[in-house]
Amino acid sequence: MKEKNGTAVFEFILLGFSSLGEKLKIFLFLILLLTYLITVTGNVVIIFIVWVDRRLHSPMYFFIANLSFLEIWFTTVTSPKMMLNFVSVSRTISLNGCMAQTFFYFALGATELALLVVMSFDRYVAICRPLQYATIMKQRLCIQLVLGSWVGSFTVMSLRMLLISKLRFCGLNVINHFFCDNSPLFQLSCTDTSGVRRVDSILSSTIVLSSLCLTMLSYVSILFSVLRIPTATGRQKAFATCGSHLTSLAIGYASCIVLYVRSSGNASLDVNKGVALLNTIVYPFLNPFIYSLRNKTLSLREALGRGTKSCSPIFSQC
Repeated sequence: MKEKNGTAVFEFILLGFSSLGEKLKIFLFLILLLTYLITVTGNVVIIFIVWVDRRLHSPMYFFIANLSFLEIWFTTVTSPKMMLNFVSVSRTISLNGCMAQTFFYFALGATELALLVVMSFDRYVAICRPLQYATIMKQRLCIQLVLGSWVGSFTVMSLRMLLISKLRFCGLNVINHFFCDNSPLFQLSCTDTSGVRRVDSILSSTIVLSSLCLTMLSYVSILFSVLRIPTATGRQKAFATCGSHLTSLAIGYASCIVLYVRSSGNASLDVNKGVALLNTIVYPFLNPFIYSLRNKTLSLREALGRGTKSCSPIFSQC
């Protein structure tokens, strides 16, 4: 395939939801601003509660705090720019800014999937091997699992970014999205993207499906283990410890599969924009409610009452 000729592009226009009326844009801006502030505040509160409450200095809550930390940055990658575009005449983003946005979006997204696998492993050990839980889930392993999720995901996405950075853009510079997603970028490139598309599709599918399989493997083992519990109360208690995590899994994996496994370059970008809103705005917003409303121990008032002036190490019970 030959390269298209045209003027080199050094900035893009994020089309986003520009077809909406001005009054509706202002209304959506206020809704998104409120959602963003609640998302950041809620996740910060979870991190704070886990830090100050000695009862929560355990692997499960350490992983929840890390997920909350990630959600703050994941929604920050796209939300501020999208909100600005609702009230700004200029909806441009530089080429470097676009590349940075797509890198951090996918790197943080991959890290989130890895953390969900880690959390499912933690629940597997807690329910299927309870007598060995304290021996297996030690401080060193907890830190290694979290660092491995972050470093591994960012490393893999750095290699993906090297391929995307070699694409040239010329002529058209309008992105039919509210952030620099992969599909609209591929469509605007004036170089042959078939190889990059193939690598990106394989990489995205592998990350999403492999993490999903590992997570499901843990929960299948958990299911069989729970079914062997003789009392209904015991089974209910065991399932209750997994409820919040299962809710996160359902939302997270459903949106990822629709966007990056089922989806192809010819898929409707308007549909992708709607699903991406769920992934980048709604899911991080729901995260604090998912883990706090279903968990009475994640209470700010109780945490402050139980907390001490000098906080103990986060792994005091690992």
